[in-house]
Amino acid sequence: MDVFNHIDREALRAKVRSASPFPHFCVDDFLAEDSAEQVCEAFPPFEVATKLGRTFSSVNEKRKIQIVDSRKFPPPLQKLNEALSCREFLDLLSYVFDIPNLLADEELAGGGIHQTGAQGRLDVHVDFNYIEKRALHRRLNILIYFNKGWRQEWGGNIELWDRKVKVCHHSFAPIFNRCIVFETSEISFHGVTPVTCPDTVSRKSFAAYYYTKEAPAHWTGESHSTIFRARPDEKLKGAILMPAEKAMRWTRELLYRGKKSLKRVLPS
Repeated sequence: MDVFNHIDREALRAKVRSASPFPHFCVDDFLAEDSAEQVCEAFPPFEVATKLGRTFSSVNEKRKIQIVDSRKFPPPLQKLNEALSCREFLDLLSYVFDIPNLLADEELAGGGIHQTGAQGRLDVHVDFNYIEKRALHRRLNILIYFNKGWRQEWGGNIELWDRKVKVCHHSFAPIFNRCIVFETSEISFHGVTPVTCPDTVSRKSFAAYYYTKEAPAHWTGESHSTIFRARPDEKLKGAILMPAEKAMRWTRELLYRGKKSLKRVLPS
């Protein structure tokens, strides 16, 4: 694992056990200096990234680009993805979080290269908890940031909230070579503060998610997609905009399912 700087397993394990509001750790200078520099330099420009991946533009996610196809990654990012998926690193995370049999996601569902442009945002949420087609339970998120010279006034902090989204326990700036890993559960509410960087800058990160075949202890048997919540100061969004967005997504899903069902019954 020459991609990484030295990782103190016992220190991370102790940090995770005492963490609040849910198990997590934050480590600076996570990657070896050469690796971090190579990944940073290899990030595609924002406008190029828009052609390589998916762009989100909704009430909850705005001006965020996601590239999940590893075949489109520049070599340094391919190497990073492989390192985050190797058995040695998976065993390290299993030990630190006490989650046996962790699996990497070859398809990088929801992960990969992330970029958020000026005036972008990602509201507070808990992530989807299950991939039904592959019978995988989502257990951990890892985020590594590649933003040199990032200024505090540009926002873009990742926030960790309590289960009722009343208190923000941590707010981490997305500074260069900072890594955050946290347990995915029904209470792991997190979000990104509005990004107010110049148009010539974007917030860059690499994300990966880890799974188990075994269900976690908190599994209720019900799968769900991403669940968004309004912050305490977002009264209008919580009362009107988010419910409207949710209704639109639900309608689109119904129409999509209806079209698929119709194709199955109509003669070709």
